[in-house]
Amino acid sequence: MLSKPFYDPHKTYEDNFTNGPFGAFADGEIFQQNEEPTYEVFGNKVFLPFGIAPGPLLNGKYVRAALDKGFDIAVYKTVRTRKYPCSQFPNVLAVHTDGDLTIEQANIGLVADSHYKEPLSITNSFGVPSFDPDFWQKDLADTVKYAKKGQIVIGGFQGTTGGGESEYIQDFITAARLVKETKVSILEVNLSCPNEGTAHLLCFDTARTQNIIESIKNEIGNTPLIMKIAYFAEDEQLRDLIKRVGKIIDGISAINTIPAKIYNKKKEQALPGNGRLISGACGKPIKWAGISMVERLKKLKEDNSYTFNIIGVGGVTNVEDYNEYRKAGADEVMCATGAMWNPYLAQDIKKAIKPN
Repeated sequence: MLSKPFYDPHKTYEDNFTNGPFGAFADGEIFQQNEEPTYEVFGNKVFLPFGIAPGPLLNGKYVRAALDKGFDIAVYKTVRTRKYPCSQFPNVLAVHTDGDLTIEQANIGLVADSHYKEPLSITNSFGVPSFDPDFWQKDLADTVKYAKKGQIVIGGFQGTTGGGESEYIQDFITAARLVKETKVSILEVNLSCPNEGTAHLLCFDTARTQNIIESIKNEIGNTPLIMKIAYFAEDEQLRDLIKRVGKIIDGISAINTIPAKIYNKKKEQALPGNGRLISGACGKPIKWAGISMVERLKKLKEDNSYTFNIIGVGGVTNVEDYNEYRKAGADEVMCATGAMWNPYLAQDIKKAIKPN
């Protein structure tokens, strides 16, 4: 049964940022964890290798609420080196599929409205907004200090285009440095969102991705770096990416969303503004793609004796989904949509399974 979401899709991003979170994330109740954490994530002990992926946790208030509700890994929403606006409202809509969302169906298009129901599936279109570092550095640093025993805050970031390739890569380096200054123990670079309204995902440009990952690691040294990637339809392209970065990267998180054409019931573009016909679909119908990527990454990892962690993301809404990802080979499992409408998801999983 769906709860009141902690991000209210009927309100603007700015309203959610200032006045959220909502629902149970705003009740002030803290889930008590008195045992010793036994799972290890990049050298950090956690109670459960489960948390919330970058996106829904807009600022420190959201991250602290997630930690209080038992999500032991919380990723602070992707930040930039400069202020960047949010896409026009609305930013979240319900989408409806008949079973799994195939790539073919995504290309044909989905109908979107405001009727959220199970199995839960939505589209989100924010454009990766960010405040200036003057705000988010302090907010993130304060949030890192808030994390309790057995919990981790991860800093998510990305570069912003402007100028040539060297300027773009330098912006990633600067963003990584600014995030590391907040004392987060793990960084996550987002290579899976359309940047500045384009349809091309950076992770599919494997040569540039290699250059960016190498440059970031040279900047941050031994601090663990996760790269967030999308669903790769072609095995050869995925193999090329992993060949380039498999020995460099510390973790790979997959997937983000499945890009789909989003229409209203009149077959009109549902999200207003240029470049917003295609928007990321997430929730239960994309779980197959997340599981597939975990299985393929595991094989590539084992075949080449790589040591990176695999973080499985996509369509996790219940205990069975978590277990399925772990069985597929995920070292850690993350959710986003599932947590938004079920603030007790981490507690549900913890009550159902025993620590290792």
